[in-house]
Amino acid sequence: MPLRICILETDHIRPELVERYQGYGHMFTRLFQRQPIPAEFEIFNVVDGQYPAAGERYDAYLVTGSKADSFGSDPWIAPLKAFLLARYAEGAKLLGICFGHQLLALTLGGKAERAHQGWGVGTHRYTVGEPSEWMTPAAEGLTLLISHQDQVTELPEGATVVASSAFCPFAAYQLNDQVLCFQGHPEFVHDYSRALLELRQMHLGDGVYAAAMDSLAHDHDGATVAEWMMRFVAQGKAKASQSA
Repeated sequence: MPLRICILETDHIRPELVERYQGYGHMFTRLFQRQPIPAEFEIFNVVDGQYPAAGERYDAYLVTGSKADSFGSDPWIAPLKAFLLARYAEGAKLLGICFGHQLLALTLGGKAERAHQGWGVGTHRYTVGEPSEWMTPAAEGLTLLISHQDQVTELPEGATVVASSAFCPFAAYQLNDQVLCFQGHPEFVHDYSRALLELRQMHLGDGVYAAAMDSLAHDHDGATVAEWMMRFVAQGKAKASQSA
C-alpha cells in the first residue's frame, strides 16, 4: 500500500509564478513522485482554511514553507498549531520544511525567531550528524536550496540535530520517530529559486543577491531529502504494523 501524505500548504506563491509552478503542494508532489517509496498526496491550503475531514487520518502530515513568520499573528497560524498538536498527541508523523520546520519547533516547545545572520538564499551546505536507518541514500553532507530570514534557535525538548552549519545550527532536526524537519527546500528547483531572487533583489541587496545567484551553479540534494522523509514515514508505519 502506498503511503498517504497530507500536505498542509501554508502560502500562495507569487502570482507571476503560479502558471509554471502551481504552488508548494504541487512542487512537493512532483518531488516525491521521483523517489522510490510509493506514496499518494492530498493538498490542503490552510491559509484558505482547508483541512482534512474530521476523522480522516494519514501516514504523515507535511507543513510547507511560507512567506509568513512562524512566530507571527496571521489568523490561520493558531488553528494550524492546534491541528498539529492534536496530530502529535495521536502519534502521527509530522514533517516540516522552512516555515513548517520553524512552526513545529515552536508548537512543540522550541523557539524560532528572526535570525541575526540575515537572509539565507541560494544554495547552502550542511553537515549531517549521526546516521539513522532511514537515511538512505547515505550522505555526510547535504546541499539544499534555501530562502529564509528566520531560524529555529532552540529545539523542542528531546529533539536531536540531523543537519547543521555555522550559519544555521539547527538546519534539520528529529524528535523521536515522530517529527522530521528541514530548514532548506528540497522541493525547490534552481529556476524557481532564481525567479525568487530576481523578485527580491532590491530587498536583499546587491551583495547577497549576487552571491546567491552564483551559488545556483551548484546542484542540490532535494531528491535525497525527499527519500529520507518517505523512509522516515515508512519506517514508522512498519514498526506500528509489527506492534499491532
